[in-house]
Amino acid sequence: MRGKRHYSEKRVPALQKFKFNHFGHDHVVLHENEIREEKGVFKFVNEQHRNQFLNELTGIIEAGNFILIARIIEKENLSGREAISNPYHIALGFCLETLHKFLLEKNQDDTLTHVVFESRGKKEDDELELEFRRICDGANRQGRNLPCGIILADKRSNSSGLQLADLVARPIGLSVLRPGQENRAFEVLKRKFFCSGGREQVGVGFENWGLKIFPSPESEKPR
Repeated sequence: MRGKRHYSEKRVPALQKFKFNHFGHDHVVLHENEIREEKGVFKFVNEQHRNQFLNELTGIIEAGNFILIARIIEKENLSGREAISNPYHIALGFCLETLHKFLLEKNQDDTLTHVVFESRGKKEDDELELEFRRICDGANRQGRNLPCGIILADKRSNSSGLQLADLVARPIGLSVLRPGQENRAFEVLKRKFFCSGGREQVGVGFENWGLKIFPSPESEKPR
């Protein structure tokens, strides 16, 4: 409940205020791709305006009290059964299993947790929901039922949570795809990952825990 209270009382109003300040209304949906390529309403007057916008947005994310769980699937390195599987579904399984670990840590594993997905079309949504329910019904590495429910939200829905998820996805991916490239956003996100040391050691111990790469780079090393 504390997380939901923080989200509804702090993060949602902060994003709404941000939108009012920059656009005059709160019906703008923040999409990382459109912001990065300055499409639609995201056309900045100059570099100073762009930096101010991005710095304020980064500040909202940095101030947010949320936990990140992310899975990066390197499709070109998949082999065997995984190579013909849906990478989105592979990531789904890893994330749901880690979410359950988090719920256990918080003694919330017997409480229904809703997982919200952005709709991608009827066929994709039907396949996703089927896989989601299969995993939650016990087809996971723990072999146990996971107390999660699925919600599919339209891409145009003005969900603050979905927008935050969209904003953090690219910096997380780039941290693996381009490890030598400057990534200021990821430096902020490091402190948000679910980690082995609990919240007393944020920013460390999140590799192969809150952030996992599949297949693992370790598996590529000679035995």
